[in-house]
Amino acid sequence: MSAQVLDRMAGIVGARNIIADPDAMLPYLKEWRDLFRGKATAVVRPGSTEEVAAIVRLAAETGTMLVPQGGNTGLVGGQIPITEGREIILSLQRLDKVRAVDAEGDTMIVEAGVTLQRAQEAAEAAGRLFPLSLASEGTCTIGGNLSTNAGGTAVIAYGNARELCMGLEVVLADGRIWNGLRQLRKDNTGYDLKNLFIGAEGTLGVITAAVLKLFPLPAARATAFLALPGPAEALALLNAAKAGAGGTLTTFELMPRTGLDFVLRHAAGTRDPLAEPSPWYVLMEVSAQSATGLDEAVESFLGEALENGLITDAVLAGSLEQRKDFWKLREMLSEVQRFEGGSIKHDISVPLHATPDFLARAIATVEAMIPGCRPVPFGHLGDGNIHFNVSQPVGADKEAFLARWDEVNHAVHAIVTEMHGSISAEHGIGRLKRYLLPSVKDPVELALMKTLKATLDPQGILNPGAVL
Repeated sequence: MSAQVLDRMAGIVGARNIIADPDAMLPYLKEWRDLFRGKATAVVRPGSTEEVAAIVRLAAETGTMLVPQGGNTGLVGGQIPITEGREIILSLQRLDKVRAVDAEGDTMIVEAGVTLQRAQEAAEAAGRLFPLSLASEGTCTIGGNLSTNAGGTAVIAYGNARELCMGLEVVLADGRIWNGLRQLRKDNTGYDLKNLFIGAEGTLGVITAAVLKLFPLPAARATAFLALPGPAEALALLNAAKAGAGGTLTTFELMPRTGLDFVLRHAAGTRDPLAEPSPWYVLMEVSAQSATGLDEAVESFLGEALENGLITDAVLAGSLEQRKDFWKLREMLSEVQRFEGGSIKHDISVPLHATPDFLARAIATVEAMIPGCRPVPFGHLGDGNIHFNVSQPVGADKEAFLARWDEVNHAVHAIVTEMHGSISAEHGIGRLKRYLLPSVKDPVELALMKTLKATLDPQGILNPGAVL
């Protein structure tokens, strides 16, 4: 790229918002799991939608490739450039304004660089709930959440990011701005264009702002940590809780004992909530609009579950601190796995009824392939999304173990495909899984995706190498 192009970009965003020093660029060029490290010509940090549009117009004029990036918390490498340093990282972090909160209409408009936590706080300050919740919510951004159609721990009640978005503002690949920031519950005026860009990982356009859906704040929450014999009992408990737990079931997270042991071993300030170990656990949370009676209703429900053999032990959080302690056990599950050596990851979903069978077959498969490996399947049982991670055997060579990544993925994904599931439930495709798409997508569906890409980004300048 010529110095003249960078000079013209500096004229748009200001010289201080062009980062070209290799050391200063490093935080933008690697993701936290260190699976992807990239190269780039520079990082450009626009501060408004108009500046984004001007940068994209210049990129289209000069054939410059752009990689949109939010909080850089993605797990499939979609935010990391991978060519020979010819791309520009388009950081959206300076687009950080909460433009409007409409408590009466249960909506708010935020820019793409607003962190998820800040969006939650803005909603709460207006007496409302924005329910999207992820472990990385202090760092991840709304633009990134929408670009990957993020899921998280409350999908069972509120849906993915797609269901929580009512409208978008998007800069197209030619620099035009599409203003689709509609705060309408009903709008049947043609194609629902926003859903082209949600989940597209910045390959079709650059999301700069969004209308988000809000909800009443719960008046009460009941959080329970439960011990169970296995996934079959967890599924039966889930189905019972949907109808009979005394409120709206908002969280139902499955965890194995192996994962809990990892957390207790490596996360400071954690302790086992129950007296005896169990092979499986569930973190369950129920919300209600009435301030009284929820704890009693959940206690009664859990008592019946205990009598019916669905659970073997339970503890209900008696304070906000105890609730935070329970959540910490779940939220640290991903982070602590790195202390146990190599970990081969999967982000899959299967139909709810198939979850126990999938877990039994997948665990048996990987244990037969790599004796001594330690499966750590956990996640959002309420929506069929399991993070089926496999930690290396104790004392094994990490690099040799990770060298079998594709082999293990192939075996696990074969079971998922047989069960009509998905090889990417909530993390996206990015660069990690793009080579897998031809083997799991219907050929017509894949052809339509390529047609959309060619139509909306004919020069291929937006996030080249991601998804397709």
